[in-house]
Amino acid sequence: MAYLSPDEYRILVEQAPIMIWRSGLNAGCDYFNQNWLSFTGATLEHELGNGWAEGVHPEDFDRCLDIYLKAFAAHEPFAMEYRLRDAHGEFRWILDEGGPFFDDKGEFAGFIGSCIDVTERIEAERVLAEFHEAEVRRLQGLLPICAQCKKIRDDKGYWREVEEYVREHSEAEFSHGLCPECLGVVLKGLGE
Repeated sequence: MAYLSPDEYRILVEQAPIMIWRSGLNAGCDYFNQNWLSFTGATLEHELGNGWAEGVHPEDFDRCLDIYLKAFAAHEPFAMEYRLRDAHGEFRWILDEGGPFFDDKGEFAGFIGSCIDVTERIEAERVLAEFHEAEVRRLQGLLPICAQCKKIRDDKGYWREVEEYVREHSEAEFSHGLCPECLGVVLKGLGE
């Protein structure tokens, strides 16, 4: 197995195509790689400790903090999604995964995490869910109707007269008459 030099490790961490962070024993962050800093547009000095949390969307902050602190206290890995303000001031969805790391003596030393921007996936899921809901609403709006006698099949599978079904499902009242086409058929039938 080939070992990397400290410089090679630094290059690996700094140039990895993901955002990387680390926190110490106090749960405050003490490192962010260049990809994190480029994404947020913040300086390392600003992000250190809990400064990074200023970029978390207010609606996600409490949940995000709760997940992180519980995992930190239990020394267990976590994964969460939240919105983080980017360098342009827009909130982007982030998948943040972190886990405990241990020093050379096997002692707990803090957490290391990585983040990726998953906004496109979240938006695609939202669009798909909206489409699905619209399709369900459309399908729920379909009424099975007999092409011959025009009875409607209700949700229990019984075939009912249109007037009876509509009267039970709305406040509509009916008045009966004949359309011009049907009037012609009726009159023609009377003449024969």
